Amino acid sequence: MDNPERTTDRLARFLGVASAGLGVPMLWKTDEVAEAAGVDDSRMAPAVIQAVGTRELVHAALLLLGPSRSVWTRVVGDAGDLAVLTRALQNRTGARRSRTQAATLAVLGITAFDLYVATRTLRRQHGKGRPGPLELHASATVNRSPQESYAYWRDFENLPSFMLHLRSVTQDGNGRSRWEANAPIRRKVKWDAEITGDEPGRRISWKSLPGADIDNSGTVHFAPAPDGEGTEVRVHLHYDVPGGRVGRMVAKLWGEEPEQQVRDDLRRFKQVLETGDLVRSDALPQGTDARHQFLQRTAKPNKHHGGGHR
Repeated sequence: MDNPERTTDRLARFLGVASAGLGVPMLWKTDEVAEAAGVDDSRMAPAVIQAVGTRELVHAALLLLGPSRSVWTRVVGDAGDLAVLTRALQNRTGARRSRTQAATLAVLGITAFDLYVATRTLRRQHGKGRPGPLELHASATVNRSPQESYAYWRDFENLPSFMLHLRSVTQDGNGRSRWEANAPIRRKVKWDAEITGDEPGRRISWKSLPGADIDNSGTVHFAPAPDGEGTEVRVHLHYDVPGGRVGRMVAKLWGEEPEQQVRDDLRRFKQVLETGDLVRSDALPQGTDARHQFLQRTAKPNKHHGGGHR
């Protein structure tokens, strides 16, 4: 299966190497670069070229050692380079003008490619949908093997057993699934999703398809715990909250705040995997939303609402 995330990472690393390839000559062969760009008659050109070269080396370090979204720093740099070259064109004639025009066209091509890769970093979790403004992370250590932990999560129909905001997940057997979830004020949201990455015992990635009520995606990593016992489960989620900031405030009031959800979901996942059941309070059998918290009473364990370990 093609992995768009890996392709985006490879493209970003390629741009990191390209930045290094551009930066070194700008610092060591400044006069030659100035002549090639048609600006060798400018007293300011050497200082500007060396500053750009230094910036390119910074881009290289960010892209080779950091996240692929660092490519956006190149896009910003491209905009500055185009502004400088456009101004230089106004004062050039003859052969120098031709060389400056060629340099400008080259930077335009580089800018187009940088924008392409930068756009991929935004939609890597969302396909062609709008990128979610929320990026959530959580982790937990589960006293089960990576294979067991992966297998339970990989069967998406198990997810409602520990993700209480999910009503149901139905798989079609072709890497796609239908999700239905609770939303604030007794609303429901639905979306279709597809698997974008699947490494048995190591990683699962998915994203919503166009037309989803909420654009979202997720990746779960499973790795042996540092002490050699159990599994380190790391969850990364991206998604839009309807209504923007106002929607987030309403969701938080109703106990559906995203950061709270993902932490609680992982805690319940650990409980289900380790005990085979989910223990809830009889005072809050429906979960932790504010409506039920207002009615909270002395609690007793209540296992009748839990989802067993399949």
